[in-house]
Amino acid sequence: MKAVEINKTGGPEVLNVKEISLDKPGPDQVTIEQKAIGLNYIDTYHRSGLYPLKLPIGLGLEGAGIITDVGENVKDFKVGDKISYAGIPLGSYCSHRNYPTKNLVKVPEGIDLEIAATLMTKGLTTFYLLHKTYPVKSGDTILFHAAAGGVGQIFGQWAKSLGCTVIGTVGSEEKVNIAKENGYDHVINYNKEDFAKKVLEITNGKGVPVVYDGVGKDTLDGSIECLAVRGMMVSFGNASGPLSDINVPKVIQPKGLYLVRPSMQQYLSTREELDEASKTMFEKISSGKIKIKIFKKYKLEEVIKAHQDLEGRKILGPALIVPN
Repeated sequence: MKAVEINKTGGPEVLNVKEISLDKPGPDQVTIEQKAIGLNYIDTYHRSGLYPLKLPIGLGLEGAGIITDVGENVKDFKVGDKISYAGIPLGSYCSHRNYPTKNLVKVPEGIDLEIAATLMTKGLTTFYLLHKTYPVKSGDTILFHAAAGGVGQIFGQWAKSLGCTVIGTVGSEEKVNIAKENGYDHVINYNKEDFAKKVLEITNGKGVPVVYDGVGKDTLDGSIECLAVRGMMVSFGNASGPLSDINVPKVIQPKGLYLVRPSMQQYLSTREELDEASKTMFEKISSGKIKIKIFKKYKLEEVIKAHQDLEGRKILGPALIVPN
């Protein structure tokens, strides 16, 4: 059994693969033999110290596998169940682990565990963004930054299935076609064009009712500019760096805007919420409305390279660590 651990924060070089042994699962836990582990940009925030953690600690928020043992209080899961999960406790970068059942979902027949592992953070994030944070309706024109990324590829297809006109931004010409293949009606290379100006052109000067932004510092000003009156700025990531302090009278007040900073814990903290979200997500996959194309797989021993590629923007879609 192996797991990745950090003893200090820093660059990818602080990631260590170590041998582990597991105790029996606790009363409300199961033991999981992991088949696939999702890679997410937030993992780099945990490793770098941007999101402070108590060290030493394992990394990784999501995974999928098969249950090999259950705790004495566990009633809803059994040995042999195919499961996936996302959320705390961290530590999915491993071959085996004990994990509480409160964040587990059963993977339906017909859905591959590798697909499930890429979905749990990105797919559930897309669910709460589109259905809860700003519930879109058919006919809405909306903007999503980093449209060719892991969340962006799922988001574009999902939003399109709900009847939205979807505008996406990307950082290179290589990514334009990736975004278009994933449901985006308009794709803007923000390194070549003023995306705010282009969005206002597309919407005949009205602006969009919502911007979904996982990029952060570099896109904030333009996002505010292209929002409609009473529009909502949904800031859910920091790929270009954290947001600076917001000048409310200057930025929010003129158009009566909303600014929200959502996270999974606020929307998926109960069994009912998690079951609703995962059921909707798996139905999108089963129906073919969302198709997942895994971009790259890494071995557990290649975790440093995986993080280098994440931060180097070399991963153009869902990526996995495969532990065995």
